[in-house]
Amino acid sequence: MAPSQSSALQLAAHAFATIFTGFGINAILRPTHALTFFEFAPPASAADKTMVESLMAVYGARDIFMGVAIYAAALFGTTKSLGWTLIAASGVAVADGLVCYAHGQGQWNHWGYAPMITAVGVLLLGVFDGPGKPAGRKA
Repeated sequence: MAPSQSSALQLAAHAFATIFTGFGINAILRPTHALTFFEFAPPASAADKTMVESLMAVYGARDIFMGVAIYAAALFGTTKSLGWTLIAASGVAVADGLVCYAHGQGQWNHWGYAPMITAVGVLLLGVFDGPGKPAGRKA
């Protein structure tokens, strides 16, 4: 099966990369604000605040990594590697939603966009392209 050659899908991948990178930068620079995406209350004690800020820096680094990985696959990899990278990134969104679900709220802040990322990834793999579609870019 040949990978999709759609420029709209490439553009969508770049948009997701930018969003992940932006979320990561926000989590590092504004950890309390980033915590609102999980609908968690900010910690009350200074020690807890320091711990949460440290964890948000880790979360931020993870999101920046995902954004850079998507950019790298889009710019230097194959269409199929980009598709699989997006599918993996959607798995991270699902996991974040599961953490929120375990705490009783906020899961749809993550589960709402995971299917979009998965769909773009699957389309980039060429799953819905016909068998006669020419492959212009290396698979």
